[in-house]
Amino acid sequence: MTSKLAVIAIGGNSLIKEGRQSIAAQYDAVAETCVHIASMIEAGWEVAIGHGNGPQVGFILRRSELARHELHEIPLDICGADTQGAIGYMLQQNLHNEFRKRGIQKQAATVVTEVVVDRDDPAFKQPSKPIGSFMTEAVSRQRAAQDGWHVVEDAGRGWRRVVASPAPQRVVEQAAVETLLKAGFVVITVGGGGIPVVADAQGNLSGVSAVIDKDFASSLLARSIKAELLLISTAVEKVALNFNQADQRWLDRITVAEARQFMEEGHFAAGSMRPKIQASIWFVEGGGKQAIITNPVNLERALRGETGTWIVP
Repeated sequence: MTSKLAVIAIGGNSLIKEGRQSIAAQYDAVAETCVHIASMIEAGWEVAIGHGNGPQVGFILRRSELARHELHEIPLDICGADTQGAIGYMLQQNLHNEFRKRGIQKQAATVVTEVVVDRDDPAFKQPSKPIGSFMTEAVSRQRAAQDGWHVVEDAGRGWRRVVASPAPQRVVEQAAVETLLKAGFVVITVGGGGIPVVADAQGNLSGVSAVIDKDFASSLLARSIKAELLLISTAVEKVALNFNQADQRWLDRITVAEARQFMEEGHFAAGSMRPKIQASIWFVEGGGKQAIITNPVNLERALRGETGTWIVP
C-alpha cells in the first residue's frame, strides 16, 4: 500500500471560519476543505485524513464547565472521542456530496481512533498544553486541590488547566484503517491526534487526560501504513524563515537536513510551525518520499509542484 497513498493532516483551527464558531460555520469550512481533498482523490490518490480538534474540544469543555452545577463534567479523552465523531461526520458527509457531484465512486468512513502513549513519557511530569476556560487564581487552586489539575497563569489573561502532550507510540486501530483503505474507502482517523491511551501489563487500554499533537500522530500513521506523501494543511501557503519580519523568506523545497537546521536555529514557533516541520522530518526519515506544507486552497497547486513547502530526503 505505497503507490499514491497520502495522509492529510488538517488543522482544527482551519475548520472554523474566522469570527464564526457555530456548527453551521464549521460545516461550511469543512465543505470548502473537502472540495480540495476530492480534487486530490480525483487525481488518483488514496487518502487517509487526520485532523485537529483543539477549538472543538475547548467548546465541549466550556459547555461542560458551565453546566457542572446540573450535569457531570466530560473527561478529556471522551471530549476527544466526541470530536472525532462530530468532525468525522462533517467530513464524511461533505466528501459524499462532493464525490456525488463529480461522479466519483468513493465512500468515506470515520474510525474512532486510540493512540497509545507511554505512561512514563516525561510530558506527564511537565504538563504544558492549556485547555478549557480561563479561571481566577482562587478557582484554579480549588480545582487543582479537588480534581488533581495542573494549573498555570496564562500570559496575564487568567489561570488555566494544563495537560501533558506525550509522543504518540502506536495507532491502535491501524489494521482497521488499512483494511478500509485497501477496500477503497477514504478514512478519517487519528482525529485530534488520536484519543491518548495507556496500556497496562496485560495490554488493557485506558484513556488518559492528555493531548497528542495531530501532526505527530498523522506522521506516525503515515509511516505506519507506508504512505508516499504526508500533506499538512495549515493557515499559510508556504513555510517561511523569519516569519512576519522584514527579512521573511518563503521556503519552496528543503531537505530534511535543512529543515532540522532551520528548526534548531529557532525559526519555527513551538505552538505553530515547529511540530509540522518535526512531523515532516520524522515522516521522510521513516521512509516517506516527501512531505508538503500548504493551505487548503492551494492543495491542488502544491501537488502539481507549483507552491507549498516540500520537505524531501
